Amino acid sequence: MKILRSILAGALLTGLLTATATADSTISHGIAMHGDLKYPAEFTHFDYVNPDAPKGGRVIQSAQGTYDNFNPFIIKGTPADGVGLIYDSLLGRAQDEPFSLYGLLAEKLEVADDRSWITFHLRPDAKFSDGEAVNADDVIYSFKLLREKGSPFYRAYYADITNIEAVNDKTVKFTFKNGDNRELALIVGEVAILPKHYWEERDFQKPTPDIPIGSGPYVIGDVQLGRSVTYQRNPDYWGKDLPVNRGRYNFDSQVFDYYRDGTVALEAFKAGEYDFRQENSSKRWATGYTGAAFDSGKVIARALEHENPTGMQAFVMNTRKTHFADPKVRQALAYAFDFEWTNKNIFYAAYTRTHSFFSNSEMAATELPSDAELEILEPIRDKVPAEVFTKVYRAPTTDGNGKIRTQLRKAKRLLQQAGWTFKNGKLISNETGKQFSFEILLVSPAFERVVAPMKRNLELMGIKTNIRLVDVSQYINRIRAFDFDVIVSSFGQSSSPGNEQRDYWHSQMADLSGSRNIIGIKNPAVDHLVEQIIQAPTREQLVLRARALDRVLQWNHYVIPQYHINKYRIAYWDKFEMPDLRPRYALGFDTWWVKQDVSESKGN
Repeated sequence: MKILRSILAGALLTGLLTATATADSTISHGIAMHGDLKYPAEFTHFDYVNPDAPKGGRVIQSAQGTYDNFNPFIIKGTPADGVGLIYDSLLGRAQDEPFSLYGLLAEKLEVADDRSWITFHLRPDAKFSDGEAVNADDVIYSFKLLREKGSPFYRAYYADITNIEAVNDKTVKFTFKNGDNRELALIVGEVAILPKHYWEERDFQKPTPDIPIGSGPYVIGDVQLGRSVTYQRNPDYWGKDLPVNRGRYNFDSQVFDYYRDGTVALEAFKAGEYDFRQENSSKRWATGYTGAAFDSGKVIARALEHENPTGMQAFVMNTRKTHFADPKVRQALAYAFDFEWTNKNIFYAAYTRTHSFFSNSEMAATELPSDAELEILEPIRDKVPAEVFTKVYRAPTTDGNGKIRTQLRKAKRLLQQAGWTFKNGKLISNETGKQFSFEILLVSPAFERVVAPMKRNLELMGIKTNIRLVDVSQYINRIRAFDFDVIVSSFGQSSSPGNEQRDYWHSQMADLSGSRNIIGIKNPAVDHLVEQIIQAPTREQLVLRARALDRVLQWNHYVIPQYHINKYRIAYWDKFEMPDLRPRYALGFDTWWVKQDVSESKGN
């Protein structure tokens, strides 16, 4: 077997080998979560790029708020937008497959057939921007640093790694708790690899404006702290000709200019202060993208459909707070949000109501559970609401005329069952005698117009509500400390959910500052289903288990669902060209290039 593996490894190095199996492992150029890889070992570029795209040009984008550091891996401070451009990972993702990865820092990998371990063989020419080689020690150091001193997310995401060892300077092996966590062999390949020689001399947990070293296609150039940051394409980038990179990262420089307000940012865009933006406000999209530049074709606005799961955007209630501990209370509050009226009168009918935590995907629970799904749910029958088995969840709906008396009556009954009484127009606790009151914490002024009608409806329910708008830094710090009553937040989903579900919902993360379990969920049924998703052996089982989790989250009424849209709303000055084929699961801005006959001046 040792002789056979040696022969196979040598063949792969000369490019003559596709995925080759041994008795208990497979050597390959890439790895798929389920099924086969789309691209063979000899592929030269992804289908959705122009491999001959010209390099050059300066592209300016906007960012909102401010920043104070370049470390996106910790929970302190506010990192600069775009900082991921300076880092490489072991593997790179194909954006036209649900979840497949191909060699980046690693030229090949060997994975156990039961996925209990994976070995990465680093490229001999992989190096950091300061010229130092990327070695196995850097990989080991990166995971140790992130799990011990990084955001709590990393501890949850990589909890099932039991050992990381250097086989030699260019080979590193990960061993896992067992082979049930099939995704783990992939997601270890997506981590940004940090230079040990840089970080071992510094305090990783202290946010600083010091410019870090990476191994990616860009390096940090001009910095105006809090106002602007420029990333320069590294002319000596070691990986520019790799199959996963050809046709990508075509701009010579990428600039992020910061604006305090979205409306001001839009006006700056229209004045030619920057080149490309994605819009997240339906009002601005419906009314703001007009003028001579649009009429003449100098600026192009497009809405491009995508196939990505849209997850859940919602009013998130902090269940650590007494007011929101009872599911009946949370269910009642959902009747105060009149989506249909809001969509018609505020959003220009741009959105679709969200009912699922896996919206816009096959993993959304939109019908009664099938027999196969019931097998998954049966072991936790006594730990979940009965409706999980008997009803399809739908968020409260109205006819959109603004009159919600029927909804308010339903809410009142639920609140009375939960121990609240209406007295003199106020909702009073039977236990404390105090009025129900809470604060909705916002970071975007644009959301005040969405919350204001809901606030009026809550007042009709006898609930006192305060809307508080804070700056980005304060908002981030309060969320990390779980210092809020209700916020607007989102739980993004991929086409292949897995280990990140622990950080979203698992009990172990509920009290860990900085985790993404901002709801504060401590539910053994949810914990069980999260582990079931992580251990899903097939795509079919992954879908079924995600639907089961969806139902349990829905019927516990942890959030008040809002809305989603399955389009990228983008606008750009007519200085770009792009491939004919767009990636199925991404916008693909990193595959665009600047027209060769266009000057590099702003807005031209």
